[in-house]
Amino acid sequence: MAERTPLISGNWKMNHNHLDALALVQKLSYHLGGHNYDKVEVSVHPPFTDLRTVQTAIESDRMKFSLGAQNCYFEESGAFTGEVSPLFLAKLNVKYVIVGHSERREIFGETDDDVNRKVKAVFKAQMTPIMCCGETLEERESGGAQAKVAGQIRAGLAGVPDSQIAAMVIAYEPIWAIGTGRTATPDDAQEMCGAIRAVVAEVAGGDAAAAVRIQYGGSVKAGNAAELMSQPDIDGALVGGASLVADDFAGIITYRS
Repeated sequence: MAERTPLISGNWKMNHNHLDALALVQKLSYHLGGHNYDKVEVSVHPPFTDLRTVQTAIESDRMKFSLGAQNCYFEESGAFTGEVSPLFLAKLNVKYVIVGHSERREIFGETDDDVNRKVKAVFKAQMTPIMCCGETLEERESGGAQAKVAGQIRAGLAGVPDSQIAAMVIAYEPIWAIGTGRTATPDDAQEMCGAIRAVVAEVAGGDAAAAVRIQYGGSVKAGNAAELMSQPDIDGALVGGASLVADDFAGIITYRS
């Protein structure tokens, strides 16, 4: 089994208009001038209204980032006002789509079934899902964290072929650590990411479990990235606030330097 290439993904959430987004990717590209993308892959996930601008910049300037989206709907077309089809994203050369982010689940009421349908829709459109999972502080303190996350994994992967599971990305994001400044310790993060890989093995077999990339998300910064990434079952990071500033994000991406 080849080594899993870490994936560092910047989730910009509802920040940056298309002009700000253009400036950010240009600055990031400058900061990463000598970066080896074969060792650490990078994806950027702007708001929907920025995607075309960022796509054009990446392609015209031959930047080596992958373009990502923050969400999509699970239908290809129809009377779904305000939603975005995965086919539309694929036409913009989007490679990765975040599905099931805790903010989508907690604020907008997305269910495990919704997430499962989105995983399948993203694959059908020939893109790669980054499927999120994670527990609240209450669930962690009550001892229910692993059961909560295992349930999300099993539901999200239901009916997904083993080969697709092997090719996807799973992001573990403890809800209590998102945007709070609190970070799971490297040991805590490794324990849960290892448990996620074990659930994947139960669902899809050992080969898929060995191949799937598992990111950690939750107040990742340049100062803690290397220690988190050194854990055997952590294969990258889903970065929120720190991805909004080019030199901060570059500091995370170059944790191996």
